Amino acid sequence: MNRIHLYRFISTLLVICMLFLCVGCQKEAPKASDDPKALEKTVEEIAVDYGTYGAEADNRIQTLLKQLSDADQSAGARWTEIMEIWTSPALGTPLHYDVLPDGLPETDELCIIVLGFQLNPDGTMKEELIERLTVALNSAKKYPNAYIVCTGGGTAAENPSASEAGEMAKWLAAQGIAQDRIIVEDNSITTAQNAIFTYDILTSLYPSVKKLAIVSSDYHIATGELLFKAEAILRANALGNEKLEVISNAAWKAPSGSLSAMFQAGALIELFGDVETAFEIYYDNYDIHGLPPLH
Repeated sequence: MNRIHLYRFISTLLVICMLFLCVGCQKEAPKASDDPKALEKTVEEIAVDYGTYGAEADNRIQTLLKQLSDADQSAGARWTEIMEIWTSPALGTPLHYDVLPDGLPETDELCIIVLGFQLNPDGTMKEELIERLTVALNSAKKYPNAYIVCTGGGTAAENPSASEAGEMAKWLAAQGIAQDRIIVEDNSITTAQNAIFTYDILTSLYPSVKKLAIVSSDYHIATGELLFKAEAILRANALGNEKLEVISNAAWKAPSGSLSAMFQAGALIELFGDVETAFEIYYDNYDIHGLPPLH
């Protein structure tokens, strides 16, 4: 091999070695989607902005949704869909009193979700919960093939063995509803957990169920619809492929009661997994002053 060929050979070898070494030392720049805390913070700000300022925060929310999409396209698409539901004037409408409307599935594709209410200290049910159950009973009789989920955990201060769902199930059975139609979800203590744990049960044990109808007090229907729809969106393998769909509601006309947009913000944050922040919001300990002011 002459000198020129030797130089060329050595130069080529050096280039190959450098390329090999660079492949080993170069790393892809970290993405925001690789940092769950960054995504969590963005979602929290979106929810709290709307919960605090309502439509006035629309410009900033759109900016945050774009940031979320840039970091994680799937998360951005899901939260855009959730925000469209939350901000829509159609949320919780039409509201049906006393019984579910006509035209719902007549098969076990339909499931009636009865949202719980805090028990008396001794474990007995308060009037509001019995009124919700009366609406559920009317609806269960109208749709005799539908399942009924009783959802709510232990909220009796002096009776740890009692649960909202357990007492609800006993009441429905005493009114003649067959036991094999009644599904008990007795671990939840928030409406967000109602959605999470009910979704777990239905998708794993009741594959026939595809359509949900929410039963609660009238002031609670929109929140229930929002959270069950949001949970389905967050779990779907792709938007539009949600396993469960909220299609209707029935309500007891409560003489009083309300749930604020900020409460709903906390519940959505809980669905996303930040339970600590959610409970700060529920108990009015969350300080919104850490957020940038609206421009």
